[in-house]
Amino acid sequence: MQLAGHHAFGPPADPENAKAVLRRVVELGVDHIDTSDYYGPHVVNELIKAALHPYPEGLTIVTKVGYERSPDGGWVPAREPRQLREAVHDNLRRLGVERLDVVNLRVGGEHDPESVEEPFTVLAELREQGLIRDLGVSNAGGRHLDQALAIAPVVCVQNLYNVTARDDEELLDRTTAEGIAYVPFFPLGGFTPVQHEALEEVAARHGATHRQVALAWLLHRAPNVLLIPGTSSVGHLEENLASADLHLSEQDLTRLDTIG
Repeated sequence: MQLAGHHAFGPPADPENAKAVLRRVVELGVDHIDTSDYYGPHVVNELIKAALHPYPEGLTIVTKVGYERSPDGGWVPAREPRQLREAVHDNLRRLGVERLDVVNLRVGGEHDPESVEEPFTVLAELREQGLIRDLGVSNAGGRHLDQALAIAPVVCVQNLYNVTARDDEELLDRTTAEGIAYVPFFPLGGFTPVQHEALEEVAARHGATHRQVALAWLLHRAPNVLLIPGTSSVGHLEENLASADLHLSEQDLTRLDTIG
C-alpha cells in the first residue's frame, strides 16, 4: 500500500526505489506480500510484476477485491458480480500470473449490514475455475466470516488491529481456535501511527524502536498472526523484520496491556 503515491493513489515519487524495496523483501526471505489492484490503482501490482516476475518459489501474493478508486482518490464499493470478475482478471493480468494465490473480499467493516453471500459466491466460482487458489475476507465481522465459510474455505481474515486498537479481539481469538490466519492491517496504525508511553518504555529496555515493539507485541499475541507492515523504505523494511527477533518478557507484555 505504501509503494503507491500519497494515500495509495497515483504513482510513487521514485518508482525505482519502490522496486528496490520489493527486491530487498525477497532477498530477506519474506514470503508474503499484501497488495491490491486498487492501490494506485494498478500501480503497485505493476511494480510488483516489474520487480519480481518471474516470482520466486514459495512467495505468496495476497490481493483484495471489493473496492475501486474514484478519480479523486476515494474508495468506492465494487462488489457487484461483474465488478468482482473484472477485478480478479485485472489482478491476474497486472501481476502476470494464471492463478492468484489468495484473494480477500474487502467489505465495509464489522457493522456493514450487507451480506457477503453473493460476492463471496462469485469468488468461490472463480476459485473453482482455477483462477484463485484460496479465499479470505478483509475488514469483516464475525457474521461475514460465518457467511463466507458457508460457501467456501476461508484461509485468512485481514482486519484492523494493533496494540492501540483492539476492538477485534473476539474475532482474533476465534480465528486462532479455528486455524485461520489473522492478518492485522495497519499494524503500526496506518495513517495515524501508533504512539504511547508504554511502547517507548519497553523499547528503551530492549534498545529497540517503539515500532518494533508494536510489531513484536502482535507476534506475541497469537500464533496465527501474520504481519504486513507497509513501507517504501529499505531501512524501515529491515527495521520491521528485526522485530521478529525481539522477545518480550511478561513484564513487557503486562505494561503494553495497559494500552488496551
